[in-house]
Order: sequence, then C-alpha cells, then structure tokens
Amino acid sequence: MAEHERQAAPWPASRRALVAVLGIAVALGALYLGAIALAGDGFRSGTTVSGVDISGLSEAEAIDKLTGTIGAVARKPLRVRTGERLFVIDPQAAGLKFDAEATVAQATGRTWNPIALVSDFMTQRELEPITSIDQNALDEQLAGVATGIDQPALEPTLIMTQRKPVLTPGVDGVALDIAATGDALKAAFMQKRQPITAELVDVAPVLSAESAKQAEAFARTAIKNPINVNAGNITATIPAAAIADALTFTREGDQFVPELDGAVLHESIAGELEAVETPGRDATFEIVDKRPVVVPSQVGSGIADDELSAQVASVLVNQPANRTVTVSMGTRDPRLTTEQAEQLGITQKISSFTQQFPYAAYRVQNIGEAARRINGTLLMPGETFSMNDTIKERTIANGYTVGFVIGEGGVFAEELGGGVSAATTTMWTAAFFAGMERTFTQAHSIYISRYQPGLEATVAWGSFDMEFTNDTPHAVFITTKMTNTSMNATFWGTPTYDEIKAEFGPKHDIRPYPTIYDKTKKCLGQSGMDGFIIDVDRVFYKDGAEVNRETITTSYRASPKVICGKNPGKDPGKPSKPGKPGANPSVSPSPSPSADEVAPAP
Repeated sequence: MAEHERQAAPWPASRRALVAVLGIAVALGALYLGAIALAGDGFRSGTTVSGVDISGLSEAEAIDKLTGTIGAVARKPLRVRTGERLFVIDPQAAGLKFDAEATVAQATGRTWNPIALVSDFMTQRELEPITSIDQNALDEQLAGVATGIDQPALEPTLIMTQRKPVLTPGVDGVALDIAATGDALKAAFMQKRQPITAELVDVAPVLSAESAKQAEAFARTAIKNPINVNAGNITATIPAAAIADALTFTREGDQFVPELDGAVLHESIAGELEAVETPGRDATFEIVDKRPVVVPSQVGSGIADDELSAQVASVLVNQPANRTVTVSMGTRDPRLTTEQAEQLGITQKISSFTQQFPYAAYRVQNIGEAARRINGTLLMPGETFSMNDTIKERTIANGYTVGFVIGEGGVFAEELGGGVSAATTTMWTAAFFAGMERTFTQAHSIYISRYQPGLEATVAWGSFDMEFTNDTPHAVFITTKMTNTSMNATFWGTPTYDEIKAEFGPKHDIRPYPTIYDKTKKCLGQSGMDGFIIDVDRVFYKDGAEVNRETITTSYRASPKVICGKNPGKDPGKPSKPGKPGANPSVSPSPSPSADEVAPAP
C-alpha cells in the first residue's frame, strides 16, 4: 500500500448534477416552446365569454362567433311589466348593444410569460362581455313606456255646493321611475330574458291636503256671516248666501285662491242701491230679421263691481263686528261698449240645432231654466264655455226640479235637474257644427234613442262638465229658444269654414242587454238597450274641399231591461240571459223614463 493515498475527486457527482440541471432546463425550454407553439396566434386555451368557448380562434372568428351567439341573445326584445300590462322594448332602439369587438380585445395578443402560458393549459379564462349604452336612447324609450303607465295625481277640488264648501281630497298619481327602471334594464340586458318589473313612484298632488283644508276652513268662515257695505249715504247688507254664490276657488300653484264675482255681490244689494245708483248696461246683441244687431251700451253711476269684490274679499275672514266695508261712488263703465261690440265679428248665423224631447213637466222646467241661463251668452275668442258654470248647480233655489237621471248600473233614478242633458246635447251639437273646439264632452253612459249616437253630451254637477272653446278669431253670440217639446241653440258670428258635416260610422262591438227584476217600491221599470261603440267624424270644408277631419269615439254600456216584480221560476234577482228578457205575464215592463242627466257619483 502506498504511503500516501490520494482522495477521490468530486467531479463526477458535480458533473452529473450539472447534466441534470441542463436536462431540466432543456425540458422546460421545450415545454415553453411547445406551449408557445400550441398557443399560436389565437385565443389561449380555455377562454370563454358567458360560456361560449373561443379558444384557438382568431380575432375575426371570435367576433363572428360571439356576434352569432351572445349577440343574438342580446338583440332579443326586453319586456317591462307593470300589473297586467307588458311593454316590449327593442334593445337596439334603446341604445343597449353587445360589443363583440371590445369583448375579444380583452384577450387578444401573444404572451411570452411562461407562467401565464403554463397557467393557460391548467385553468379556464372567463371574459366579461362588454356592452355599450346610449343613455339618451334608453331614456327616450322609457319615456314612451311612461306615457302608458303614468297617471297624474288628482288635485283636490273645492266647490260651493248648495252654498256650502265641499272639499274633495286629492289622490296620489303614479309615474315610472325612468332612472331606476333603466338601471334594471341594463342589469337584465345580458341575462336570460325574463320580464322586469317597472319601478314606480307615487306622485303627490301639487296642492297639499293641509293647504286644501285651510282653504275649506277659510270658505266656511267667509260665508258664515253677512257683510255691510257703506256706499254714499246708505248701508247695504250682502247676505251670507250671496257671498256663497259669488265665491269660487281656483288653483294657483300649491294654493287655492278665492275669487269673488262682483256682479253677483252687486246684484244681491241692487235694490238697496237704487237710491244712489244710475243703472247702466253692457252692449249686447239682438236678432232682427234673422240678423244680429248691436244693442248699445250705456254708462251708469254707482259702485264698481271690481271694487266691491276687492273690498268684500278683504274682510271675509273677519268676525261679524269687523265685516263692514266702504266703497266709493263713481262711474259704472260697461264691460262691453258699443264700439267694442261692433268689432267682434258677430254678423251672421254660423250654426243652429234643435233637439226634440217628449213632453214632461220636469223637462220643460229644467231644460227651460238651462236655456234661459244660456240665452245671450257671448263667447269671446279663446274663451271656453262651461255648461255647469253657465246653468249653475241644479237646486230648487236655482229653479230646477226633480226629474229622471241615469243612475248606477244604467238604471234610471230621480234627481234634481233631470232633463238638462237635453240642453247639454243641444249646445254641444250646435257647437259641433259651428266648428268650436271640443274641450271636454261626456256622452251618456247608455244610449238614449232620441239622440244622435256619438253626437250628444251630458253633465253631472261636481263630477264632469261639457266644455268647448271658441278657437276662432271672432266672438260668438248664442241664443236659445224653447217649446214644450224642443230646445234650439243658434250660434252667431263669422263662419271659419264653408260647411261642417258629421259622418256616422257603423255601430260595432255590440253588447246585448240583460234583464233584471226589481222588487223594491222604488222600481221604475225600463226597456233595455244594447251597448255598442260608434265613431263620428267631424269633417271641415273650405272652398269646396275637405280641410280637416276629427274622429270622436263613443262607447255605450248596455242598459238593462228592468221589470218591476219577482222573477217567476227563477231565483229572485238573478238576471236573465243577455238580450232575452224573461217572461212575466203578471208584470208589464214600463217603457224607459228616458233620463237625461247622469246622476252624480256617490
């Protein structure tokens, strides 16, 4: 054995380790190059958009695939539901679009990051779909939906009924919350199509309940006591009832504003003022040889109506000891002078209509009272005629009596003022052929055979009115004539059109009437009338050619046949089949009492 042994060198082990490291590096490099090769220029493996796989596709291919899949779903209509109503919205028109190009742009391009390359083979990549939103277009579409949903609030009303203030509270309206509903549509746009619920908000009346109650309390104080008026060397007393007759309320913003009719106040003390006043008069018109001529005005002296109403208004809330005013004596100028009347263009007849009706004492009284109040009406350009304001509340004090009206369910009842709808129909029909603008008309709820279907109108005090507006550049003077079986209304002025005609369409949507039996002592009995819908066109002609056409659609409910007594062989009160009255030999059904005015809503 050698004296000094040499130690074994470590080089073989190190060499083996180095070889191993180099081998691993070569393998990783090969894997890296393979991953690059496999990734290619398309989308990485496992890339999806809302479940749609776009792995390995080129950018153009991915855009085409997403447009045909996700894009097709995105183009499907959206639906907005409220109650039983469903509104359909086109996403394209609403500015909601799926942007395939922007979506694929999130993942395009090659990566050289080895960790990302390996991760692509081991994980799935989900891309968010990109959308574009045109907010103005969306708001515009929802504004259209809102027109079918929005219901404006009903403002409180304060009217004097039988010389007492009657306050009808306001009712909240409803409106589409466009912003919130728009957000819901955006959230639902890329989801499976299901109707979304419209977001609604309550709309309160402009005039608050508190303000309305304050106005009602004001009215009660205002009409509680009389007011003394010092004029010259006399003192006249305006009775509380006259204050109630003169007092009305209009809404200005969020307040009720009281108004006093000075002419009504003046009339209530006219007898006491005779000693200090010289009567005057407004210019008016009379018909001579079928032509309107001006009746000259006359200047008077005494208390001016405007000053009287202003002074009285200043003490309405005072206690009795402080309800005295002093007014000056001066000239009572006519509200319409002779010169002004001559410039109004009232030169010839422009329309006339006569409504016939069966004689009944209550009709002669009620229609006659309405005709008397209408006669001599002067309607200035732009002014609106109100039937209720003109003929006043149907009370005994105003000259009306009890007559037949259409009650609940189309069954006739008795109320004050029955019959005045014949006067209303006369006026509206004459206004129709005079070319007056239709502001508001309400036909009878059921058809009454003596009227022209679709060309008639009714009123109900405190519920609805008949109104038309003089939209011509000239004034209109209205006269009426009464007989025991007819009322005529004639409009005088300057014709705007050569001729106005009514074209009646056929009755459609016929609804047969039912038969009911009434055992009560109040039973009146009536014949039945089918319900139907009818369109009436108002056609305007000038220089021999049609220049305008308006369509008025009227829907009549079926009016039941009412037989007084029991229903033989059937359960009491059970209606017969529609349109087929049940036989009852012991009871003869009364003919329809032919009501006119609609009974006020309870």
